[in-house]
Amino acid sequence: MTQKGKVFLVGAGPGDPKLITVYGLECIQKADVIAYDRLVNKELLNHAKKEAELVYCGKSPGNHILIQEEINHLLVTKALQGKIVTRLKGGDPFVFGRGGEEAEVLAKAQISYEIVPGITSGIAAPAYAGIPVTHRDFGTSFTMITGTGRAGNGEDAVNWKAIVQGSDTIAFYMGTRNLAHICQQLIENGKDSSTLVAVIQEGTTNHQKTVTGTLETIARIVAKAEITHPAMIIVGNIVQLREKLNWFEEKGENADECHRVTTF
Repeated sequence: MTQKGKVFLVGAGPGDPKLITVYGLECIQKADVIAYDRLVNKELLNHAKKEAELVYCGKSPGNHILIQEEINHLLVTKALQGKIVTRLKGGDPFVFGRGGEEAEVLAKAQISYEIVPGITSGIAAPAYAGIPVTHRDFGTSFTMITGTGRAGNGEDAVNWKAIVQGSDTIAFYMGTRNLAHICQQLIENGKDSSTLVAVIQEGTTNHQKTVTGTLETIARIVAKAEITHPAMIIVGNIVQLREKLNWFEEKGENADECHRVTTF
């Protein structure tokens, strides 16, 4: 009887391959199978064993290579074959990465697994854009929210009033296409329309592009700048610190590769 293998649910970090953890890199190096997502930097796969099986599980809006149930089946099947499986996810596996769902499936199948946290883009992207998500002069709370829900199709489960009343800085994941709706909901539920907003495309990479504006203007600015996903939306007046702390995009070695667009 074949001994069961093991699955590592690994956060690959926000984009820059150097931002993966030491343990995450070790999981890549020892894996027999690597199931990786669309937002994982492909340079990380260069650290895999030559004989490792690489399975692309990428998902983009309206285009799912493998649906979640198929990914779950893949992890279980490979582990039952006695293989070491690394499930490589962008950011952190437990922050909008469906890692919890995959862990539940593995636990039900009595397959050994480990969670290897990664740096989430909701913190890393603004940091690379010169925006700290916490600062004692700009509030005491920070909230991470999925930006995919839309009221029109019954998928908007966000308690907008509670968010407006209880959070100083808000990070929206996967919300670029939904930006106008997000801004409208925040304003309608009490957020000042002059509240600052930053949208950071491909944060922590040499293709990083950042635009800033207000809740009233940011949707037009993003459309004009042709910002696309993947991008983080940061809402809060802490965004003003970008003017002082924009370290990454102003580095000389990245001057020709990074774009700096600031419009208030």
